[in-house]
Amino acid sequence: MKIKPLRVNACVDVVVSGVSLLQALGLKPQSGGDHVVLSSQEELAATFLHYMQRGAAAERFYSDAESFQHISRTAAQNPGAKHFVGGNAALMAQRLASHPDIQVLLCGPVGPKLHELLDDRILVPPASLQEQDEYHLILEYKAGEQWGSGHAPAASRFIFSHDLSNGAMTSLEVLLSSLEDFQPQLLVLSGLHMMEGLSQEKRASRLNEAAVALSDVPTDILIHLELASMTDGDLMRGIIYQVFPLISSLGLNEQELLFLTQSANGPHSSLSAWSGVPDVGIVSDILFWILQGTGSEGSRLTRVHFHTLAYHIIATIDGFWGNQVAAVAAGARVAGAQACASPTIDPSRVMLKSPLEFSTSQMETSSTARITAKEPVAVWSKGGVTFHFTPVLVCKDPTRTVGLGDAISAEGLLFSESKAQ
Repeated sequence: MKIKPLRVNACVDVVVSGVSLLQALGLKPQSGGDHVVLSSQEELAATFLHYMQRGAAAERFYSDAESFQHISRTAAQNPGAKHFVGGNAALMAQRLASHPDIQVLLCGPVGPKLHELLDDRILVPPASLQEQDEYHLILEYKAGEQWGSGHAPAASRFIFSHDLSNGAMTSLEVLLSSLEDFQPQLLVLSGLHMMEGLSQEKRASRLNEAAVALSDVPTDILIHLELASMTDGDLMRGIIYQVFPLISSLGLNEQELLFLTQSANGPHSSLSAWSGVPDVGIVSDILFWILQGTGSEGSRLTRVHFHTLAYHIIATIDGFWGNQVAAVAAGARVAGAQACASPTIDPSRVMLKSPLEFSTSQMETSSTARITAKEPVAVWSKGGVTFHFTPVLVCKDPTRTVGLGDAISAEGLLFSESKAQ
């Protein structure tokens, strides 16, 4: 299989302890809450604490270039700092390239450090190479970690950057020019959330250009979109109504799912935040609504892969996809193994957080689904949509949390069989 990720956010991740970095910057816990765009170190501290207290992943744009460079230098000097491949598309490319029968083309921006970190089997077109890398800072924290009065209920991370080339989607034209030569079966699109760093006018223009470009992709090429943390409702609505009808498959987590339905006044949009493990019935209602086209006629979207810490669901419109039991199980398996930095699941290092019995909807009369050791995947259908649910064996002491969603979605795609091709 030939797989080409459309790179709109390939970068180098600098992974560091969040609390350690903020302390090195001389910052103290701030109570200012969430900030849509970060313009100072104090806003960084407040937003980090906001999400750390919830154990939730988030990503923000840092608007002050000089301040960001200072933070980056401080992070690089941290004894525990590590450099990894970053960006949803690049991370998915890494996962896909680990399978010998897969050919992967990654469209830049790829600087010298990222090129060094990439798997040798990933092809990078010359037009994607650039002299400077884009760096994203990944502030990780462990379950139970404290900063001031803040306490993390689960391990996760907070991501921020001053990344202008990714936000401007500079690789879009490179992608289009290489489609004919590479002839992929699957195109992976990511990084649309990075456009939050653009002006409203520039953002609208680039999103429209992306939609036009996707509409020109041959219909026999599957398109998967991987979402990421967002805060701008206008941008999310633009993605829903301009991009969703043009894609085949969608990957997202619980924060992105809730913001999506809030932005478009979908099912359960009055819910302000999840309380603990997301309710399966609520998640299923929103997934069903997405696959009903979210009001868009002629939508090509037939598959959604939802992943949260405790469980995963793949929902598909009947007749378009096969092997989804294996696909959802593969995604859950890689989540536990990668979080523990182990090639296989070690039972002593994992635990279950998923409900083993649940209602399949909170909007209408529904059935009760159950999970057992003998039947670890629950399957149910309604209105021409089939749902596949499986719990995750959650790593008790995760080594690294960033990139899990990308690995989950990539693995799920590898095991999925498209009936449309």
